[in-house]
Amino acid sequence: MIMLGVGDLGATNLPGEVIKTFALGSCVAVVLLDPKTKTVGMVHVALPDSNIDKNIALKRPGYFADTGIPALIDCMTRMGCKRDGKGMIVKLVGGAKVIDPNDTFNIGEQNVLAIKRILWARGMGTLAEDIGGNISRSVSVYADAGRVLISSPGRSDWEI
Repeated sequence: MIMLGVGDLGATNLPGEVIKTFALGSCVAVVLLDPKTKTVGMVHVALPDSNIDKNIALKRPGYFADTGIPALIDCMTRMGCKRDGKGMIVKLVGGAKVIDPNDTFNIGEQNVLAIKRILWARGMGTLAEDIGGNISRSVSVYADAGRVLISSPGRSDWEI
């Protein structure tokens, strides 16, 4: 199992492997699935723009949408996926309002919008999303079937 924390990214094409991240609040998990190479990848994005702190972006590119998505695609390219991301299935999870109930900063919404802009600029769109609301989500991505399973305290697991 590949465990991702905030700002981490990972990819695999090994049968039986799972990529997992926990407690997405305003953070967003960007999941990429390449059906041709059977490669799956995920990045746990915390903030939309690396201009906030270039030093963090250098050490942990996955922390920001603008550096994390290209870094994940580069990682998956080394596993045989297309460099431009074409043909990949994109799923988004998270972007909730769990810490900011008064919508002061809208970090979750800002993350989602930044991610979509970056994907659209690459000609990539989302196939499925489970975003917004006010719940924390954990995500598991299964390499074999490309399944994306979501869990949240007090709820049954669901798939997108």
